[in-house]
Amino acid sequence: MKKIIDHIKGFDFILLSSVLLLAVIGMLSIYGSNSEIAVRQAFFLVGGIFLMFLVSFIDWRIFRENSYLILALYFFSLFLLVGLFFFAPEIRDVRRGYEIGPFLFDPGEVFKIVIIILLAKFFSNRHVEMYKVSHIVLAGIYVLIPTFLIFRQPDLGSALILVIMWIGVLLLSGIKLRHFIAICLLGVVFLGVGWSVFLQDYQKDRVIAFLEPQLDPQGIGWGQTQAQIAVGSGGFLGQGIGSGSQTQLGFLPLPQTDFIFAAIAEEMGFIGVVLLVFGFIVFFWRSFLVILHSNTNFPRLFVFGFVVIIATQAFINMGMNLGVLPIIGTPLPLVSYGGSNLLFVFLGLGIMESIRKDISFHEGLTKNIL
Repeated sequence: MKKIIDHIKGFDFILLSSVLLLAVIGMLSIYGSNSEIAVRQAFFLVGGIFLMFLVSFIDWRIFRENSYLILALYFFSLFLLVGLFFFAPEIRDVRRGYEIGPFLFDPGEVFKIVIIILLAKFFSNRHVEMYKVSHIVLAGIYVLIPTFLIFRQPDLGSALILVIMWIGVLLLSGIKLRHFIAICLLGVVFLGVGWSVFLQDYQKDRVIAFLEPQLDPQGIGWGQTQAQIAVGSGGFLGQGIGSGSQTQLGFLPLPQTDFIFAAIAEEMGFIGVVLLVFGFIVFFWRSFLVILHSNTNFPRLFVFGFVVIIATQAFINMGMNLGVLPIIGTPLPLVSYGGSNLLFVFLGLGIMESIRKDISFHEGLTKNIL
């Protein structure tokens, strides 16, 4: 028991407080529009916290030193992704998760943790050999296979986030500038081919609606227009939880998931948005402290990849709601409704806490930062 208590005392409670702040803001907003799924979200949150504590007891070195375990997790996750095309229910033309009782499990969210671990392992072993194109190509294959499967669900947002995370890890690993430029040029080519061949009509419509918001304001441009109205109508203190006109009268689509930022801005106002942004800033600050004080490449790369995914999701979701990015169906981490996304975040936090308690920066962190 004493060992467990000492382990818990070593947690970064500032980081956990920021996580809880974001989750509570999300649950309040969800409760204002649908109390039933708010209860489910509370259940997911409690389960996620419990999972984080369990995972934090696992020695993170098991991932760094066991290639077979990582490959087994990788191929099992691929199996689950392929299975979505055959066994997952189709919801709004998307096959994103397996039905488990009243819940929907999205294996793509858990796969994010697996691919971060795999890339951290791969590049931590080859950090001094990043001049070799073969390493970049092999890592790209590891990422592009699941990215293609996720994209074909179709889920453009999650696919894009995986690619961004891969590029971020490449940059931290020390990729050469000419290789980075070559990847960017290939990305432009893929975007062109993807637009012509792979993108669904409704995905193209969303991009067109972003570029020409007045082209069809009652159709493809409806969601983004209503989100901007909701954000602008919140004022300083907001209209009150459960009292937002856009959210409560059904003008704002998906106020618990894709457009939860707009719902928060409308009902909690500028104060709610400031608290939300503050929670993310603290989360990123505490995470980067782990990166800066890590003594080896694996923990540094893992935490960085984890942070890149969270930051990219947050940036895209807020950008969608503010009208500065097209709508690609990306939830706001820790805030939007969804058990699978919470599972991903708390799994990552558990591994990060395992790393944190094992690296020698606690005294320096306490003396120099706080």
